[in-house]
Amino acid sequence: MLKNDQLDQWDRENFFHPSTHLAQHARGESPNRVIRTASGVHIEDRDGIRLLDAFAGLYCVNVGYGRQEIAEAIAAQAKELAYYHAYVGHGTEASITLAKMILDRAPANMSKVYFGLGGSDANETNVKLVWYYNNILGRPEKKKIISRWRGYHGSGLMTGSLTGLELFHKKFDLPLAQVIHTEAPYYYRRKDLAQSEAAFVAHCVAELEALIEREGADTIAAFIGEPVLGTGGIVPPPAGYWEAIQKVLKKHDILLIVDEVVTGFGRLGTMFGSDHYGIEADIITIAKGLTSAYAPLSGSIVSDRVWKVLEQGTDEYGAIGHGWTYSAHPIGAAAGVANLKLIDDLGLVKNAGEVGAYLKAQMSEALSDHPHVGDVRGEGMLCAVEFVEDKDSRRFFDPAKKIGPQVSSALLAQDKVIARAMPQGDILGFAPPFCLSKAEADQVVAATARAVKTVLG
Repeated sequence: MLKNDQLDQWDRENFFHPSTHLAQHARGESPNRVIRTASGVHIEDRDGIRLLDAFAGLYCVNVGYGRQEIAEAIAAQAKELAYYHAYVGHGTEASITLAKMILDRAPANMSKVYFGLGGSDANETNVKLVWYYNNILGRPEKKKIISRWRGYHGSGLMTGSLTGLELFHKKFDLPLAQVIHTEAPYYYRRKDLAQSEAAFVAHCVAELEALIEREGADTIAAFIGEPVLGTGGIVPPPAGYWEAIQKVLKKHDILLIVDEVVTGFGRLGTMFGSDHYGIEADIITIAKGLTSAYAPLSGSIVSDRVWKVLEQGTDEYGAIGHGWTYSAHPIGAAAGVANLKLIDDLGLVKNAGEVGAYLKAQMSEALSDHPHVGDVRGEGMLCAVEFVEDKDSRRFFDPAKKIGPQVSSALLAQDKVIARAMPQGDILGFAPPFCLSKAEADQVVAATARAVKTVLG
């Protein structure tokens, strides 16, 4: 195939890339990679360079690349009906079928699915529904949302506020006033090194209780959290965390939004992270794994408790005033139906749990004794390695040294393996497709060990 040599120039002159150093990219100081094709856990660029994608795009290509079953479902849907809206009771075979398939897999207390396009718009929907819910119940002051530092919930105005990472707030005038943040369940970064996991959970609970006391429970509508912190460092919660947090929320009548954009549909080795940690959500956010990113689609799964109040609201005030043009887009829905069927047929949830556990164990064996590896952690098909300057005192590197990005770059340059340098720390993250084999996991681990040796000795 002839390479279009204008693409690099066109890219730098015309394309506004997300999460990119814009000036460096425009000046040609940062790499520009044009992806051409992909299969399984590998992607290939237009220069023929083949890369093992150990981050599944952005934690999203769960079934792996090149699945013709999904491509054919998308094509068939586009030929039959490329689009019709979902307003005022309209639906398509694909959107109706997918809603049923989701609820068949969701926790038992869930009632309906609202479809959007991405995780950010799904969490915007969730906040609007929570506010509507409290207005219908005659509680107009109960509107604040508690999120957690280092949580990730999107990049919109409200969802960027819910996100507890500095990069997503800086110079954007965020967070908005309705969002307040509490302690992240990040045991490795606890202030008191002598603190046990149980004591740290008690500390997180005490911090949440104190925040509710300061703000007033009658002003707080909901708490939002990922079952496992994702972009904030791939951090599984300490034992007992979710049980303890839910007790506080129930005591103060605060709704729980569980953001399963990353964990939904199998990443933890269970269909939902809520199943994995015994979480009873009022609303569940879904996106990435819903279609394995073969087409844009997200969802808000609403519980029976919330749905009944939404119905009451429309009886009192008429049709609910919320909708997106592309809600329940039939092409996205067709991709979702084919994707969930493929997850079942190939046993990918089980494989995610088994090979994910193997990846973490092998990564720990290869790197835990390294003097600059402070923590190797993970759950299901999620794994992270955190680097420190001094292991015993848990002294972190100067962020200006960019140790995490250096290791990620070495991994890519030396062995053509993609991992993600996570923000706010020197953390290397892995979230491979669920079809990863043990042999491919071994390849990832060996390549990571070589990259760590190159950068840190």
